[in-house]
Amino acid sequence: MKLNWFLTSSLIFIVSFLQAQSVEDEVLFTVDDAPVYTSEFKRVYSKNLDLVQDESQKDIDEYLKLFTSYKLKLKEAHELRYHEKKSYLRELENYRKQLAKNYITDSKVTDALVREAYERISNDVKANHILIKVPENASPNDTLTAYNKLMGLRKRALEEGFEKVRKEVHNGKTVYGEELGYFSGFKMVYKFENAAYSTKAGDISMPFRTRFGYHIVKVLDKRKSEGSREVAHIMVRKNEKDSLGEELETRIHEIYKKLNQGEAFEALAKQFSDDKNSSPKGGILPSLSRGQISAKEFEDVAFSLDTVGQVSKPFKTDFGWHIVKLYKTKPIPGFEAMKPELIGKVKRDSRSKLIDEALIEKLKTKYEVTHPQSALTYFESILTDDYFKNTWKLPVDFNADQTLLRIENTVVPYKDFGNYLLKTQRSTRSNEALKSLVSKKYEAFLRERLIKYQEDNLENENEEFAHIVAEYRDGLLLFELMENTIWNTAKTDSLEIQKYYEKHKENYVLPQRVDVVVASSAKQKVLKKVTKLLQEGVELNQIKSLINGKDNIDVIFTVGIMDATHQSLPKNFNFKKGISNIQKHNGAYQLVQVKAVLPKTQKTFEDAKGTVVSDYQTYKEEKWVEKLAEKYKIVINDEVFEKVKTQLK
Repeated sequence: MKLNWFLTSSLIFIVSFLQAQSVEDEVLFTVDDAPVYTSEFKRVYSKNLDLVQDESQKDIDEYLKLFTSYKLKLKEAHELRYHEKKSYLRELENYRKQLAKNYITDSKVTDALVREAYERISNDVKANHILIKVPENASPNDTLTAYNKLMGLRKRALEEGFEKVRKEVHNGKTVYGEELGYFSGFKMVYKFENAAYSTKAGDISMPFRTRFGYHIVKVLDKRKSEGSREVAHIMVRKNEKDSLGEELETRIHEIYKKLNQGEAFEALAKQFSDDKNSSPKGGILPSLSRGQISAKEFEDVAFSLDTVGQVSKPFKTDFGWHIVKLYKTKPIPGFEAMKPELIGKVKRDSRSKLIDEALIEKLKTKYEVTHPQSALTYFESILTDDYFKNTWKLPVDFNADQTLLRIENTVVPYKDFGNYLLKTQRSTRSNEALKSLVSKKYEAFLRERLIKYQEDNLENENEEFAHIVAEYRDGLLLFELMENTIWNTAKTDSLEIQKYYEKHKENYVLPQRVDVVVASSAKQKVLKKVTKLLQEGVELNQIKSLINGKDNIDVIFTVGIMDATHQSLPKNFNFKKGISNIQKHNGAYQLVQVKAVLPKTQKTFEDAKGTVVSDYQTYKEEKWVEKLAEKYKIVINDEVFEKVKTQLK
């Protein structure tokens, strides 16, 4: 509940305090003499108009009440100095850093990589490869040896056949010859993906290196992506209250036989599927893509169906037994639809290094970075081989305050780079020329400083970033306030909650229910036989054996305690003990034997506690806001508000 409140509040009350007010901007209302401007109210209302589900919140007068309540809470949070708490400041800073990553990037390079990624996820490659393992820090001699060896294997593969060579050289330790099957973008490391997609079907690539070593790849086939599938399913899973004690496999095969007898898939899903989310819709599921769900068996079956209307045989997953029907095959969505998702994937992938390199070059120009070559020469002169032993120290006469570089008007002294060298020497590999080492360390240091400099100035450079940070700042502040003032009441207000329950008992009841046996069949005459057998008191298992043959399933029973909303009961079902008339429901014939009618029952406090606590918190919040309105005077400029209403309408 707390999380839902926080997310809802973040959507409803998006506020930025950083945008300067225009001369024409009027004061809409004041909270304890602090002004709130019309621009802020109009921006918040307009931005969230399509997001709120409660129609009352779309009414401008009602929205003003919500907005003033929000401002009262913010005022109280600041009065209680929640904005100074270390935990709050730490959380805000962590969020700000995480958010900044989305804005510190090179958009041109990102766009090019995103378009390339879209092309690749739209097409699959089938390939095999040979890998000679080489450590990332291998010496130049070892690297050259592996490369030459792989060139020899490539020559053999061209002459003798790739598959023959691949199988012969594979030892599972230093050389791997593997079948990779079909894959698409983001399934392999970027360098491997590049080689596979740039090699024609039937060709063998030149050797290329990844972090695993040197590879050659044989591309066997290229095809369009499978896209996604729209399917429906009927699922049965174990029900602890199932008095029949049926085996799941038996029940799913009974349903499958009814399908083969010509009964509608959708009707059977409504009657018998245990997936309560999809059964009312005839078993229809949200669109499914490869790798989207954890049940691989389900995915494989769904993608094995190639004709719309085709129905699978019963199969098992960790969730139960299923039958799947194919409704629609969908190609990969258009580029614009997938772009946000692809941007996220590109930034998390190894190809993000290309974006980083482009960003640093852009920032060097943007911030007019100047760095004298003499500075690097100086550090080359003071660095020794002790650095590779993790024992190197800065010399006693180190020029700590001399200027290393300038980022705009900010001076970075020698001591900052010197400390960086000390801090990172433990992670440095040996056998590298000192000049090369200083150059690499300096580039890493400069990258770190440039990104930090942009991050520190991002709110001044990017209005959107500034707004989002402000939104989160206030949302987090309100979360702290609500948690301490309202949500912790379950721990501290136990007596008051109990009193609230006693006063509002009529709101916490179990509805009238029935203990029933529901018989479903595609044939009305079958249910007439079932009616007679039930009237004679024949056991359900015996009725099933009498009605259903070895190959035909003419009736399926569903038993249990149900309320009026249960999928198995017709609308407006009469809760009366006995056997109902035969009627149409969910595309089949149905009769219901009511064994007992369970009356409307008062829930105990323990049974209703979760709902009671939630209701009590809502009640307490309303009373609390009333007190805040007395504590902090709100004055609304009615004339200005009327103008705002006209503008928004």
